[in-house]
Amino acid sequence: MASYTKIDRRARPPRLEVPRQYNAAAEFIDRHLEEGSGAKTAILDDRGATSYAELAARTNRAGNMMRTLGVALGDRVLMLMLDSADFVACFFGAIKIGAVPVPVNTLLTTPEYEFMLRDSRAALALVSAPLYDKLAPALKDQPFLDAVVVDGAGSHGKPLLAELLAQASDRLEPAPTVADDICFWLYTSGSTGRPKAAVHIHANIVHTAELYAVAVLGLGPDDIVFSAAKLFFAYGLGNAMTFPLYVGATAVLMAERPTPQSVAQRLVAHKPTLFFGVPTLYAAMLADPKLPAKEALALRLCVSAGEALPEPVSRRWKERFGVEILDGIGSTEMLHIFLSNAPDSLRYGTTGKPVPGYELELVGEGGVEVKAGEIGDLYVAGPSSAIMYWNNRAKSLDSFNGKWTKTGDKYLIDADGFYVYQGRSDDMLKVSGIYVSPIEVEGALVTHDAVLEAAVVGHEDENGLVKPKAFVVLKAGASESPELAAALQAYVKERLAPYKYPRWIQFVPELPKTATGKIQRFKLRGL
Repeated sequence: MASYTKIDRRARPPRLEVPRQYNAAAEFIDRHLEEGSGAKTAILDDRGATSYAELAARTNRAGNMMRTLGVALGDRVLMLMLDSADFVACFFGAIKIGAVPVPVNTLLTTPEYEFMLRDSRAALALVSAPLYDKLAPALKDQPFLDAVVVDGAGSHGKPLLAELLAQASDRLEPAPTVADDICFWLYTSGSTGRPKAAVHIHANIVHTAELYAVAVLGLGPDDIVFSAAKLFFAYGLGNAMTFPLYVGATAVLMAERPTPQSVAQRLVAHKPTLFFGVPTLYAAMLADPKLPAKEALALRLCVSAGEALPEPVSRRWKERFGVEILDGIGSTEMLHIFLSNAPDSLRYGTTGKPVPGYELELVGEGGVEVKAGEIGDLYVAGPSSAIMYWNNRAKSLDSFNGKWTKTGDKYLIDADGFYVYQGRSDDMLKVSGIYVSPIEVEGALVTHDAVLEAAVVGHEDENGLVKPKAFVVLKAGASESPELAAALQAYVKERLAPYKYPRWIQFVPELPKTATGKIQRFKLRGL
């Protein structure tokens, strides 16, 4: 019989004892069958309902399928998949055989997928049919890739996931992994825009589920959970998969893009009790005149992360729906939220207080801890930290310092101990909860025939949410116009993931620079 985590919830924070011999798939999938919850609905997706027993069988089939395709202990499995029960089955199926699932952003470009395939040395790629055309060019000349499997209608000449699962056995024993074995990777962007893989171990996900989902949110088996953030994000992976599966709740998944309309449809149809969103979406929903009445919903709590939640949005949501939004901050490196408001400890306009089980420090110049009310760089220590970035020792040494992880965010602590966000420590932007590198956007702009130079900074929209704004110096002979601004926006959209395009284009005669020629972006902020 598999070994599961022992929990002492009388301790503050809860005390977790993860056994040495441990496989996360057994904890999050198999345990529910042993506890007699097999008939309960685990997932509601676009294809229908999946019970815990059906999910366990499909997870076993996925693991056996991967073994048949030659996937072995420690091999990486790249997952370019839309949210569905099959995503969950494949993720935990890989973990159950000791392989390493690597979910990747479905909004990226072909060159980025080509880099991830090579960097991860994935032996198997699983791809949803609607995303195949974007991945296909990246499949050429991949030295480590042995197989590609397509999920959905239209095989593109590759094996179909549904057919392979139907042929596989639904019985599978967990691989003899240990709690410190590498379990899964999540790619995150760096300051140059090149992705780097945060490597997480088997024990990480049970800590986020217990310390945040249970201890802060009070998540339980009667909850129905819906997340606008997708499963390939660390935020969405917890919200919509590991959290509900840990407590035996029900997760609502949708493949399509989260819009006010698509989100409202699920909120009404499935009556989730917890909703996880990002500030941009909350603001857009409040601006939608067709938003359903609060009587049509069953929400008891909402959560926001990914970027700072403006106080007016918090207040308007509470007035509109009668439930609070708990703002928090997490990271791919820490796997989920480690600093958060709580139902019994909430202050609008702040990110709250440390999640029990995590330590925070604000560090100033020279590595000295700052005083209350002073701005410092935020460091976090906790049991869910990634162990490294794959094949990137320099970045690993910079971010992971003993037990401390550098977040790249600046904060101050107010007189009552609430943390107040002050911005990024570098020039990275967060747009709809996703990091955007100004350098990457600038690089796309300057390839346009009319552009000489470009600088991109964060700029707040009418809701106080940060979006990219580009300052552009044109080449001689080019004339600024609204039409050219629109053309530059479209140009960037064609070359980068669409959410990265600059929402505003401001033409300027020159950019502010240092004596050595570096662009002084800080002088452009607020213009």
